[in-house]
Amino acid sequence: MINVSVEIDPTLEGPDPKKSKKILRFVLETESVVDSKINLIFGDDKLLSSLKIEFFNYDHLTDVIAFRINDYNKAEVEGEIYISLARAIENAKKYGEPLSKELARLIIHGGLHLLDHRDETEDEKNKMTVVEDKYLQQVEWDNLI
Repeated sequence: MINVSVEIDPTLEGPDPKKSKKILRFVLETESVVDSKINLIFGDDKLLSSLKIEFFNYDHLTDVIAFRINDYNKAEVEGEIYISLARAIENAKKYGEPLSKELARLIIHGGLHLLDHRDETEDEKNKMTVVEDKYLQQVEWDNLI
């Protein structure tokens, strides 16, 4: 069973939890995941920056961080995805995209990271973007927020 829980900083206006879960579930199911326990957490820049410093020893703003809690060789996927709502808003403005679409992209991106998709090189980034774009065409991201 694919279990996704959504947490949204109560001081922020976040996306629809049901639609967020549906997007992430679709990606996981399409990628042949049968069992998962994933927390999808929407927060602010301060939260994501502190995580970036603590776990990556890197101090800069970031839009999404994903942590796989169990080993990648396990069939069940356990993990957490953190998304900065402020970065999503900035990204949407920067790329001229609707905020709902940008949030969907970040949910998809985080889910792919939990499945060991990487984006450390330009080639990896390009491949991951192709997969994200494919999923964006298949999920309902309208009115996510």
